[in-house]
Amino acid sequence: MSRAFLVVLDSAGCGGAPDADRFFNDGRPDTGANTLGHIAEACARGMGDEGRSGPLRLPNLDALGLGAAIRLASGLEAPGLGAQPAGLWGAATEISQGKDTPSGHWELAGVPVPWDWHYYPDTEPAFPEALTAEVCRLAGTEGILGNRHASGTVVIEEEGARHLETGWPICYTSADSVFQIAAHEEAFGLDRLLDLCRALAPTLHAMKVGRVIARPFLGAPGRFERTDHRRDFAIAPPAPTLCDWAKEAGRAVHAVGKIGDIFSMRGIDDVRKGKDAELMRHLLDHVRHAEPGSLTFANFVEFDTNFGHRRDVAGYARALEWFDSCLPELAGAMQEGDLMIFTADHGNDPSWTGTDHTRERVPVLGAGVGARAVGLVGFADVGASIAAHLGIAPRGTGRAFL
Repeated sequence: MSRAFLVVLDSAGCGGAPDADRFFNDGRPDTGANTLGHIAEACARGMGDEGRSGPLRLPNLDALGLGAAIRLASGLEAPGLGAQPAGLWGAATEISQGKDTPSGHWELAGVPVPWDWHYYPDTEPAFPEALTAEVCRLAGTEGILGNRHASGTVVIEEEGARHLETGWPICYTSADSVFQIAAHEEAFGLDRLLDLCRALAPTLHAMKVGRVIARPFLGAPGRFERTDHRRDFAIAPPAPTLCDWAKEAGRAVHAVGKIGDIFSMRGIDDVRKGKDAELMRHLLDHVRHAEPGSLTFANFVEFDTNFGHRRDVAGYARALEWFDSCLPELAGAMQEGDLMIFTADHGNDPSWTGTDHTRERVPVLGAGVGARAVGLVGFADVGASIAAHLGIAPRGTGRAFL
């Protein structure tokens, strides 16, 4: 039985979204944002030479069709990415009205989001008094810290000392539909933080806030560092997704990275987490050993969290080149009949205004089915195509391109 591997490079968009003018960063529309294309251009101009140097080098992704996908999506000729495609290639357009993690992943898995997400205003305080009071009640504290839009690393540095003094949780949000709580793993307690987020999640999900995110950290003032124990408590998908279709068909479904959180573990047998380097080892292990007919769904989040939001062009380029260098080993472990698709869930152009996600099309690259141009497709078509490859009838809105 054929196997399938769906691999999301979190935020690695390729521009060209037809509705980008309806999405904003610091008051500037996302029109023209192009995560991969602009990184390639910056590197070609010598603007990505921290920890690396020269043009962006992604020979393996480009051989599948990355440069061609960027050109198809946005019309941009990405410097250094001009290979003749030898894999499946195209670009996908999202219809869900959000440029966030759940929207992108759910739609890739066949289920566009049917509602408008709730977002918090960019004011201080950002949260209504009733919500703040509920957090205090659940946490057993007299107040919260933060209460504003903020970068996670910045707000920890700004509020961490007071957090250690008061024991109050640090609560913040962003342009996404999220409520994030940061707390010190030892002083506040990791289990206590997770319990707080878990207890608060139903209230926020009822408001159509997409995720409550636990952001634990360690260290002392000036040396705070977030740990690997992040946990997303996401609202459940509104309908069965690719994971459910596969599970109901009797197939094993393996999650790598934050996929289990994004899908509330629905239709998922097991999950492996860690930093991206560890996730690559987990993915490789699944490619070597996953059962016939199985689905492995992976997310590599550090492109987004470590480099996109921080507007770090060179760091994003380094991460892309590292990922590309791992592809030959993955390809060498694939079995006859396997399909591996590389894609993204949204953009996060590190050359753009602000620090939020950018509305973009995403590349769709495939190994295992030979050279094949699939053109401009929908996010949901990815899930439908993987289902078709596995011999499972899709139930979503997508149409298979295989």
